[in-house]
Amino acid sequence: MHPISVAVVEDDARLRRTFVDVLESSTEFRCVGAFATGAEAMEGIPKLVPDVVIMDVNLPDTTGVECVKTLAPKLPGTQILMVTVYQDPDTTFQALAAGAHGYLVKPVLPERLLEAIREIRAGGVPMSRTIARKVIETFRSREAAEAAGTSAALSPAVSTDPAASTDDESLTPREQQVLELLVEGFSYKEISQRLGISTSTVGTYVQRIYEKLHVSSRREIMARRRPGRG
Repeated sequence: MHPISVAVVEDDARLRRTFVDVLESSTEFRCVGAFATGAEAMEGIPKLVPDVVIMDVNLPDTTGVECVKTLAPKLPGTQILMVTVYQDPDTTFQALAAGAHGYLVKPVLPERLLEAIREIRAGGVPMSRTIARKVIETFRSREAAEAAGTSAALSPAVSTDPAASTDDESLTPREQQVLELLVEGFSYKEISQRLGISTSTVGTYVQRIYEKLHVSSRREIMARRRPGRG
């Protein structure tokens, strides 16, 4: 099996070197490039086509989110893992909506960084526990506000049209279960054991959950929902 190729984008020279050393400490991974600025990363990474990119948010010449917006369309087979000090939900939403596949908060232990890279390659969405909790709290608050604001405006034509069903856009009961366990900090393995599903299936559910959390047309989805449907 070929090692997982990883590129690092981090403006702090010491931390950048640390990430490179962590990656090179295992034959499972291979660091193919390390960049200090967004311009360097956006020019060099498409030539390397790594499996994973470790991306900082705060760069001297741009933001990691802008880098993701540029790189993601060019590298559809590359997963991008944000590793940053920023813990606000808005930055997390922006990063994931731009195309990032995971979000970890510094400082990150070496073993957690490598675990997140494995997880992201397996189709999961690794997130620091504090970020996952804030994302869910923000999502629930927005959903409650939107539901309250749109329920009175639902017209009979919209509420009774079978084509208006948004089950595919909404969290399923199983996704809700996975979400609750994820927020509580359970690992993929622990979630799989509790729900009686494989760890790869857990990863698929998590990926779907976060894709749904960042749908830009959330208000439209909520407006099309039938009354009484969750």
